[in-house]
Amino acid sequence: MRTVTGRAMLAAVVLASGVASAQSVPSAAQGCNGCHGPAGEGAGSIPAIAGTLDRDAFLEAMRQFRADQRPATIMNRISRGFTDAELAQMADLFARRQ
Repeated sequence: MRTVTGRAMLAAVVLASGVASAQSVPSAAQGCNGCHGPAGEGAGSIPAIAGTLDRDAFLEAMRQFRADQRPATIMNRISRGFTDAELAQMADLFARRQ
């Protein structure tokens, strides 16, 4: 029997509750809320990620964090936890937000 991952469990709960929709936030992007705020607005020394970079620039920044080519306190480690598909979902979401 396979173990259910945290992301799969979260997706199941969201879908079961009827909250999921075409406009919902991808589960990977929900992890950004803790530091960058629920709308990606940032606060204090944490930068805003909503509407500040276009999709390609967001993806490039995340790739640079992954490769330790961009200065970071924690994003270099966090970025390694996401798949390319999850990063693309986040880039799409935050590039659209204002």
